[in-house]
Amino acid sequence: MPEPVRLLPGPGASPAPAAGAALADRAPAGGGAPDATVDTLRHLIAQVLGLPVDAVGAGHGFTELGGDSIQAIQVVSRARTAGLLLTTRDVLRGESIAGLATTARPADGPGTDEGPAEPPRRTGPLTATPIMAWLGELDGPVDTYHQSLVVRTPAGFRAEHAVRVVRALLDTHDMLRLTVPGGAGAAAAGCLVPPPGGTDAHDLVEHVHAPGATDADLPALTTGRIAAARRSLSPADGVMLRAVHVDRGPDRQGRLALVVHHLVVDGVSWRILQDDLRACWARLAAGEDPVLEPAPTPFAHWADLLAADAASGRRMAEAAGWAEALRPAPEPLGGVCPQDRLDPESADRRLTLTLPPEVAGPLLTVVPGVVNGTVNDVLLTGLALAVLAWRRPLTGPADGGTVLVDVEGHGREDVAGAPDLSRTVGWFTTVHPVRLDLGRPDLDDARSGGPAAGEVLRTVKETLRAVPDHGIGHGLLRHGNSRTRPALAALGVPEIGFNYLGRFPTGDGADWAAAPGHDLALDESDDGLAMAHAIEVNAAAHDGPDGPALSATWTWAGNACPDDRAHALAHEWFAALRALVRYAALPGAAGLTPSDVSLPGLGQADLDAFEAQFGELP
Repeated sequence: MPEPVRLLPGPGASPAPAAGAALADRAPAGGGAPDATVDTLRHLIAQVLGLPVDAVGAGHGFTELGGDSIQAIQVVSRARTAGLLLTTRDVLRGESIAGLATTARPADGPGTDEGPAEPPRRTGPLTATPIMAWLGELDGPVDTYHQSLVVRTPAGFRAEHAVRVVRALLDTHDMLRLTVPGGAGAAAAGCLVPPPGGTDAHDLVEHVHAPGATDADLPALTTGRIAAARRSLSPADGVMLRAVHVDRGPDRQGRLALVVHHLVVDGVSWRILQDDLRACWARLAAGEDPVLEPAPTPFAHWADLLAADAASGRRMAEAAGWAEALRPAPEPLGGVCPQDRLDPESADRRLTLTLPPEVAGPLLTVVPGVVNGTVNDVLLTGLALAVLAWRRPLTGPADGGTVLVDVEGHGREDVAGAPDLSRTVGWFTTVHPVRLDLGRPDLDDARSGGPAAGEVLRTVKETLRAVPDHGIGHGLLRHGNSRTRPALAALGVPEIGFNYLGRFPTGDGADWAAAPGHDLALDESDDGLAMAHAIEVNAAAHDGPDGPALSATWTWAGNACPDDRAHALAHEWFAALRALVRYAALPGAAGLTPSDVSLPGLGQADLDAFEAQFGELP
């Protein structure tokens, strides 16, 4: 018998523990790191993941504990504050926290200055990034296109504190001072980052004295003022941020609402800003000035790196692949009628559904683990199965099994020299098409949680792994390269858009936690802004005392999709996700896929044959 082939695990996530199982400490792996460093990382990771410190052992891997790429960025940022230098790649690929500790370097130690000889550029003219150019192509008003967050403020947080905190945020984060002379829709034509100090923070903060307001009163009290703050954003005048401070007296928690134009903030940025709010208050409470550490990589420098990357031969070589991905599917979304101009988003065409913790817990941990994958692999598998089942009554057995989806990502990728973006505030989002060619899976078996569900899961995972640099190149070629822009623009966009925002803590009564009744408000604008896709789904996991719940908000254009069809697809997606949870509980579910091993040319059939001959792979 020949020697068995040695299969090496790839960069994907480690198998996750069973939902609800205790995460007992294990013997450390990758020894050699000081105990203090291991302990620091255990505490940081527990904070980010919302876990008890005792549940985070030195032998646990970050992804094994349920961490994702967005949370890895938070770990890097907090580690830097604690005096340790890591990269998101280190965090995601580390097999254990003990091993990760051996990778960490002291922030003030030798060999930590790897940046350019001259400090990266922070101010001056800004080259619009692909997503900023994308905004300019939307039909309708974009000057009020914003995101907002409301947090609990400590007892004793007064009006002057609010002003000093906002000033610290403006002085630290360059993009919060961005000026777009032609308005938000003209960002591609020119933007400017002025130096700090030119904006009076007093003018940006509204103070509301409400000593008698109850907790139940606060959401309505704050919501109306957020709407007014949104209308007073003015990119042309450099007003990218407004704040509302609700003061309930010296002995009660108040509220601070931050309303920020989307051109300068995204979901990861809010996590950075929330940490900064805590840091500012700690310094103020100690009688110090709220001075914050600047971002190692300014957004203007990142934009320059992207512009250079967009014209590189490496990116140009991707153009044919993106054109192939956008090739029209033989079967459009069932029930959807394409329109030249989609209707604006409307509250009347919005549906939010929630999977409870008993389903969402294993969905977000166990199911990715059975294929050494990610949460996005699982959610997009469910979406692909849902679309196939949803349109089957219209297409019948002739359906070729192709699903086109526009997928959003956080965009802080290890490209262009892999700069440290863990503290950079700005709009980094990427959008890229994914073509899922699934053939003709046994949908009845898949919907019941049978082996067909695993086959589709492995196919989707491999499709996503084949996307170069998580899709950042599509936007660069579509918006940042004059040679490739026309051809890619002519191919249009998929009819469905998908965005998973990651995990957020909820139910936390601590100072600076998100306030109840105010989930992070994303991508909101005045009436009249046309939808970018016929159907869009935005999902997020919210960690509560009983575990994570998965919330999904569906929106659709009224002139493109009937309401009943949109509702049917939303429910079909959750049915498919429940089926994947049932599948993951089967003995021997899934296993490795070709991207997990180090042998080029090895296909899924080869791996399956290997397992059949030698037993289940480790």
